[in-house]
Amino acid sequence: MAELALEQTLDLSDYLAAFRRRKGLILTVTGIVFLIGLIVAFVWPPTYEASATILIEEQEIPVELITATVTSYAAQRIQVISQTVMTRRNLMEIIEKYDLYVEDRKREPIEVVLDDMRKAVKVDLITAEVMDPRSGRPTAATIAFTVGFEGENPVLTQKVASELTTLYLNENLRNRTEKSAETYEFITEEAKRYQDQILKLEADVVAFNKKYANVLPENKALNTGLFDRAQREIRDIDNQYAAEEVKKIYLEGQMATMEPYSSGGATGPAAQLEALRTDYIRLSTRYSPDHPDVIRYKHEIEALENDTGATDFTGAKIKQLDALRSELASAEEKYSDEHPDVQRLKKQITALENDLARQATPSRSAIDSMRPKDPAYVNLETQLAAAESNMRSLKTQRADLVEKLAEYEQRLLLTPQVESEYRALVREYENASMRFQAIKNTQMTAEVGKELEKERKGEKFTLIEPAVVPEEPVSPNRPAIIFLSLVLALGAGFGSAAVSESMDSAVRGAKGVVAILNTAPLAVIPYLENTTDTSGQKKRRLLLISSTIAAIVI
Repeated sequence: MAELALEQTLDLSDYLAAFRRRKGLILTVTGIVFLIGLIVAFVWPPTYEASATILIEEQEIPVELITATVTSYAAQRIQVISQTVMTRRNLMEIIEKYDLYVEDRKREPIEVVLDDMRKAVKVDLITAEVMDPRSGRPTAATIAFTVGFEGENPVLTQKVASELTTLYLNENLRNRTEKSAETYEFITEEAKRYQDQILKLEADVVAFNKKYANVLPENKALNTGLFDRAQREIRDIDNQYAAEEVKKIYLEGQMATMEPYSSGGATGPAAQLEALRTDYIRLSTRYSPDHPDVIRYKHEIEALENDTGATDFTGAKIKQLDALRSELASAEEKYSDEHPDVQRLKKQITALENDLARQATPSRSAIDSMRPKDPAYVNLETQLAAAESNMRSLKTQRADLVEKLAEYEQRLLLTPQVESEYRALVREYENASMRFQAIKNTQMTAEVGKELEKERKGEKFTLIEPAVVPEEPVSPNRPAIIFLSLVLALGAGFGSAAVSESMDSAVRGAKGVVAILNTAPLAVIPYLENTTDTSGQKKRRLLLISSTIAAIVI
């Protein structure tokens, strides 16, 4: 309660009294801390920094004319180069070359030394506000960067900074050259792959055209025209055949009313005999030998043979056989093989052929005798033969046209299916050709970009300010350390005084008596110094002055 009451009644005079009581402690602590700060400020070894400035130059040839194959941002590329430069091998070469971190290498692992060196290397980007040509808005772009190194020896610091700068410049050149070469090689391989694909597709198209030459989509109009023309020709042949058939029927009718073996219309015994033989043969193929007409014709023929002496009528049989064969051909064109007329004509022809086969070869006179002698009949017979020949030719032509018509129809039926496959094949070929053309254009650009980097006409790093030997250290900041030491010393002195005062339980002054006794004292007698006190104060003052002078000297 006394301490609480005492604290609650403190004022400025109490603090001043406490300062006077503790000034020795304050000065001692302050002097010691400040002395330590001074020692640190002046003993701390200086650190020098040497740095070089590298400008990032844009490519000399306008981008609209030639596009470089290395398109990464400058800041990104600098970070990549930094990782390459800061490899263990490169740093160890620099350390050994300039004999850096001698003491550290003796007592620390090499990885710790390398880590310290990496921390000593400083890479700072220099940016500026530029106008982005794509968006038209201002943006921050890296236009340069600095490469620096911190060390205790200014000369070595400058040399190491120059060595690092050279590594950055060379690595950038190597990196861009390798990337442009790799890009060109990759695109060249892609172009070759697309070229092989196109050659294969070309071979497939040629093979497809060869296999389906007549049913390709571009031949559809031709096949349609051939199909229509074949149909028209078949109709024309049918019309011609019908006309020839009508002509044949007409000629046969005319010939049936004429006497072929008369000369100029005269009817002699020989002509009558030939006519009777012809009718007899026709009747004998139709009726049995016992038929009255057959018997009558036979008696009449025998009577005329006795008168004329011509007993051989093989010629008539041959003529009749030719007529039956012609009639059979006409019947087969109209009817099927099972038709009664066709069957009858075949039986008559077979009977005549067997009869002729049993007889001897007719004489020349018999053959001559069976030839028609009427000129008009001969003319009609010639026209009939021509009509029959035309009919056979038209029939053959029609069969050929029907076969071609079926072929053209098959072509038209296959065209849609072939067209689908053909379009897919052609579309694949065209797509491959477009991709190949695009990759060829890219290959040309990559080749130009490769030459651009080879001739150092692209974006490049240019050393605009080499590293120089630093004249002033960058650290430590000795005035700042001294100032901070003074502030810290004052704080420590007053803090120690405050702690000592708070731990002191002595009663001081009238306020302390009042706080304890709750009664005011009758009088206050001040402290009277004696000779011993004065002597002690002088010694302490002299010690403080000496310590201060010694600290300043140190």
